[in-house]
This record gives sequence, structure tokens and C-alpha cells, in this order.
Amino acid sequence: MKNINELEMLLNFSNLINLKSEIFSVVSDIKKTIRTLKDLNIFFYDYSSKKMKDVINNFSPVEDMFDETAVGVLYSNFLKLSNCDYIIDGKETYKLTLESDISLTTLLLPLRLSGSIFGMIEIVFNSEQDCSKSLINCLTIFSNQILLLIQNKLLQERLQVNYDFYDALKNIAKIIETQYELNYIIPLIGEMIDKFVSNHLIYIFVKNDSNYELFWPNACRDKGVNELIKKLKTDYLISEDRKIGIFPLITEKEILGCIVAHSTIDKLTPDDIEYINQLTKQSSVTIERANAYAEVLKHATLDALTGLNNRRQFEIRLKQEYASATRQKHPLCALMVDIDFFKSINDTYGHATGDKVLKTVAGIIKEQLREYDIPSRYGGEEFCILLPQTKIEEANIVAQRLRAAVEKKVIETFIDKTSENKKISVTISLGLSQLKDSDAAEDLYKRADRALYEAKERGRNRVVVYDE
Repeated sequence: MKNINELEMLLNFSNLINLKSEIFSVVSDIKKTIRTLKDLNIFFYDYSSKKMKDVINNFSPVEDMFDETAVGVLYSNFLKLSNCDYIIDGKETYKLTLESDISLTTLLLPLRLSGSIFGMIEIVFNSEQDCSKSLINCLTIFSNQILLLIQNKLLQERLQVNYDFYDALKNIAKIIETQYELNYIIPLIGEMIDKFVSNHLIYIFVKNDSNYELFWPNACRDKGVNELIKKLKTDYLISEDRKIGIFPLITEKEILGCIVAHSTIDKLTPDDIEYINQLTKQSSVTIERANAYAEVLKHATLDALTGLNNRRQFEIRLKQEYASATRQKHPLCALMVDIDFFKSINDTYGHATGDKVLKTVAGIIKEQLREYDIPSRYGGEEFCILLPQTKIEEANIVAQRLRAAVEKKVIETFIDKTSENKKISVTISLGLSQLKDSDAAEDLYKRADRALYEAKERGRNRVVVYDE
């Protein structure tokens, strides 16, 4: 260490920091520069989550990186550094008592921001080294440069979080432009918020009379969530341990339900609470508009996006065709159609492309059918087709022709003006059934739906005929 020119070393460190924005790369090069260096670790204390984080390991909490004893030592040293200048081999040291030369193995330097302790740098040598006072001063200056690098990194992450937040708000608001079914809207909202708040599980409950029923996802096994929901009024609730947040979906007239953020590990920070609260308010507006839109569409017959019959009209036509088929002893078949991996299309290319895929598939369905066949959008990415006066063998030919036509179609995506648009292809899975003498009307499409499930289980992009 005595042979190292401190000024030259500081200059090298400064050049590394200026050239590289990633702290991991800087530390890696510093280890190569000082061959006697065994390890160099950098930590900062996140006051919002009240956790020490490992800077080099992508700002992960130290609890995830080290055992309980090591974590305890880190927190203890952090507290000590708030009252001293260095920790040398476990002992608190002050500048005034630092001699011109000192032998050490481990050196802890504080990272201070506006006079307060922000983090620390741990420097560990292979063996005991003789360090001059000027070298330690050099390392102190280096620590200040590292502090700036950390602040820039945190600022970038903060800006990205803000961008993702406003992007999520915008996407939730846009859903209502093309979708109005809660069965489709709520999972989309849940997935958007879940993606944004990655450290917590997201649940959406819908109010039914005085009870809250889980709508998305399929299960919530934490009793604490259900107990806290019972206390919900018009403002959000946070559990005592700050690991559960209940945010009401509320309009001017009523509470529609709630969005729940839950974790067994991480506490909700004030920023988390504010972000989720704003996303919940936007979701409330979207759901309220969807309900109003759905009320208007009760009297319509066509699906707004695809131009096919809507779900309500499908149910009316099913009753009509069932009555005709049973009275005149004519065959009647039903096809249930599902676009394969539709969720991944939305996730990859956005909902505008997802809507274009729905409209394209709907257009192919209309092209491939006879005038008296009855195609409907059943919900989400599912379609149901009634084939009057058609036997199962003939219906199978229609289904195979439809499957092949969709598979061959090339769809041009549109992401945004700055992105290169791509051409994609999609496939569909189909389930097919024929009306039997003993059937009720709904038995026809329920069996087709079971056959569709079997088609997806077998690998998708295929037709399965229902078989008892």
C-alpha cells in the first residue's frame, strides 16, 4: 500500500466513476487496481422502507443477501458511523485521533448526505495493511463520489417508477374505449397494478350487497386481508404492520369494491400507498364508466369492438335456434373459439394491438361462415358460433377451415410512432358439440366449452369435438 500514489489512485477512481454509470463495474475495476483488496461493499439505508440495501447487488435488502448475524453487524456499524468518522477493525475512530500511519484490515467509511448518515463503504484487505492518513482521506473523497453515483441511480429509478405509474394510469383509463365487461376489465386492471407494485400481491374484491367477494385472482388465503376489509369505509386502510393495504373502489354513489396490496415481507412505503391510491381512483372511474356503458349496451345487439353479436344477443339467438331445432328436428352445432396466448399479445404489444387482433379474428370468422350462421363475441378473447342445420361432421370441416384461415393471416402491429411495427400471426383453439335430443339450450355451448378446454390442454391451435 505504501507504493501506491494516493493522488494517482484517486484520479483513477474518478476516471472510472466518470466513465461508468454502473456501480458494480466501478467496484470490479477498483478491485483490480488494488490487488491487496479482498472485498469492497457499499450499503445505503432506505429510510422509506427502513431497510439497509446492498448497492452492488442491485439495491437488494441485506436481509436477502446475508445471514441474521451479518445483518445485525451491518446495522450496528451503521448506527456507530452516525457518531464517528471511521470504523477501523471494529473500533470507532475520529479524524482528530487518527495517526499519520495506521495498520488495519477493515475500514468502514460513512456516506453522509446533508450531514446525516446515508450509507457506508466497507473496505476489506487480504491482510493487515499500513495506511497513511492521506490514503484514508483519498478514500473518503472517493466515498463522496460514490455517493453521487448512488444518488443518480436512485433518481433514475425514481423517474422510471414515475413514468411507469403514469403509464399505468393512462392504460387503465384507455381500457373503457374498447371494453365494457367487468369480467374482462377487472383482470386487466389487476395485472397492470400487479406489474407496477411488484413487491406486493394484488387482489381485487367486488362488493355484492354488504359482502366483498374476491374477483381477481382466484384465491386469497390470508385471513388478515378479509378481516381488514370488514372495517373498510370510504378511505383506505393500512394494517398495523403496514404489510396490507385496502383501497376502496368508490364512486360518488357507492363503494364498488376494493383493491388490496399484501405482502408477508415488505411494508408499504408512503410512496407505495400514494401510488396504489391514485391507481385505485383511476380504476374506480374506469369501472364506473364500464358499468354505465354496459347498461346502455343492454339494449344493443352488436359488440362495439368486433361488430359481431354481443353476449346478450347470443343468448337470445341460442334460445331461438334451440326452439327451432327441437321443433323441426334439425341438427344444431356450436363452436367455442379462443385466441391462443392472447394475454401475452396484450403484454408484449399493448392493448391497441390486442384489439386489432380481436377485430381481425372476428373478420375472418364472418368471412368463413354462411349468412345464416350466428357468430358472437362471448367475452374477452372468446367467440361462440351457432351453426344451424349443420351436423357434427360438417361443423368440423367449418372449424378446421376457420382454424387454418386464422393461422395463415398476418397482422401488422402498431406500437407507437417511434417503434418499428412488427407483423405477427395468431392461432385459435376450437371446441365443437352438437345438440342432442335430451339437451337444454345451455348444454350445447357448455359441452363445446369443455371441448375447447381440451383443445387448449392438448397444445392449442386445434379443433376438438366433444366426446362423452
